[in-house]
Amino acid sequence: MTPPLTRRTLLLGLAGAGLAGLGLGGCANPATQLVLPTPVPDAGGTVREQLEAMMTTASANTDLLGLSVRDLRSGATYAYRGDYATQSASIAKVMIVLLALRRARAAGEQLTFEQYGLASQAIINSDNDAADALWAWVGGKQPYTELAAELGLPDTHGDDRSEFWSWTNTTPDDQRALVDALVDGTPAVATEDRMYLLDLMSKTNAEQTWGVGHDRGSHVHVQMKNGWVQFQSLDQLWAVNSIGHVVGEGRDYTAAIMCRMPTFDEGRTLVDAVGAHLFAIMGEGTLT
Repeated sequence: MTPPLTRRTLLLGLAGAGLAGLGLGGCANPATQLVLPTPVPDAGGTVREQLEAMMTTASANTDLLGLSVRDLRSGATYAYRGDYATQSASIAKVMIVLLALRRARAAGEQLTFEQYGLASQAIINSDNDAADALWAWVGGKQPYTELAAELGLPDTHGDDRSEFWSWTNTTPDDQRALVDALVDGTPAVATEDRMYLLDLMSKTNAEQTWGVGHDRGSHVHVQMKNGWVQFQSLDQLWAVNSIGHVVGEGRDYTAAIMCRMPTFDEGRTLVDAVGAHLFAIMGEGTLT
């Protein structure tokens, strides 16, 4: 009889625990020969053309990479495999915290002191135990899928193979639209709740600011969340994702970068290179 698909069997197989850390055990897949984009000032062409050239280079050896961007200065969007579907990993924690805030508000209450602490740990430090506790409290993947529909995220939903939040499915376009909803406002989320969540996302642990947050600093404000995990029972690949809002030094954009790679280091390197190049290009002009 086939054992049930649980958090352990789906994600880690026989490896050790510790999803939020960087030392999650090896991967049997061979390394990919990455072709990384390098930001070059005055690369020529429109912002859209530069983004297309950058993503063509970055995806030279993989079709498991997607980017979705919205320039808040113009409202224009750009996507490269924006419909690329993969597991959420820890970027799911943004919607988990939203669900917790909404549940408390619907009851005419606020989160308890302990639950506020769990929300903070889940976003700032990507703490899995904190996310587990909130996930159980809000009711798991059915409310998660319902919230995604209410937010207008057509490709974000639970997975039939697992009850675990890391296995929720999503796309770069959906995740960028989620950040848009937090930044712009949405009837699905109270203003106080989305502002609280954005504040948590602005305090992401410094070790976790690669990707969309590559250039966070004193003059660049970033509200973000990253996610990464190896799916040993599925394809041995690491899902490595980064979402957020970047504003400063003349830029104002939301973005989602998502990929699957044989190792975490490769995934982080690729996502970080895309994030760095994206920041450079968005400083060249306005996306139209």
